[in-house]
Amino acid sequence: MNFTKMHGLGNDFIIVAGEKELPADADQRAIQLCNRFFSIGADGMVYILPSNHADFKMRIINSDGSEPEQCGNAIRCVSKYVYDHKLIDKTEITVETLGAGVQKVQLNVQDGKVRTVRVDMGQPILSGLQVPTTVDEARVINYPIEVDGKEFRFTAVSMGNPHCVIYVEDAVNFDLATWGPKLEVHPMFPRKINVEFVTVKNRTYTDMRVWERGAGPTLACGTGACATLVSSVLNGLTDREATVSLKGGDLFIEWNEADNHVYMTGPAEEVFTGKV
Repeated sequence: MNFTKMHGLGNDFIIVAGEKELPADADQRAIQLCNRFFSIGADGMVYILPSNHADFKMRIINSDGSEPEQCGNAIRCVSKYVYDHKLIDKTEITVETLGAGVQKVQLNVQDGKVRTVRVDMGQPILSGLQVPTTVDEARVINYPIEVDGKEFRFTAVSMGNPHCVIYVEDAVNFDLATWGPKLEVHPMFPRKINVEFVTVKNRTYTDMRVWERGAGPTLACGTGACATLVSSVLNGLTDREATVSLKGGDLFIEWNEADNHVYMTGPAEEVFTGKV
């Protein structure tokens, strides 16, 4: 199997192109190959597949073998890959995802290579039961949740995958390893959840650290950055355009009032290629 190692702000993936469909043993392959000590190492594997509805289809398998509905950093990597490897020659493309439908992508190309990618991430889902959570409310904003006797308040957003955004005094130094895994599997979240810990610096800038469902702590999460902006607007904390600063770098997020779509702009990088 030929592969390309790529990352979006340090959220890294093993990219595989050329398969006609997702391999039957994709979960076991991901568990084996994503191991950082005994194999290639990555947060997940991404398969670029044919699509009947878009230019390409993207399927993602986390390092634990589970399959998420969507991944913002992965779609930027896929978009750069298909252009840089000459699978497509246009700068506006579409990518089919498992949980967020077909997404439109704009490529910023310089000297024949993609430098940044702007993705139409679609409309956020805010209904409590649809995120999903067990809270039957139209919007779950600043809602209490208790873990090991400690109360947090979260805002629930789905960007095709579920997110729980929690505001803390210092996201950069927050104890992610203690609280992330406990919140991920909290019974209030029937399909588990991605957890973002956020500190708002001003109306156009936030710090965010993430515990990803099925992957644990990662350097960046594109859908999490989108959920962070949506949550921050709903809580009256930021404007509709803001920079979300993650451990691996910054993403620029817009929540357009006219079409209710969220747009994410950021880089993607190819690291190396190989064969296993």
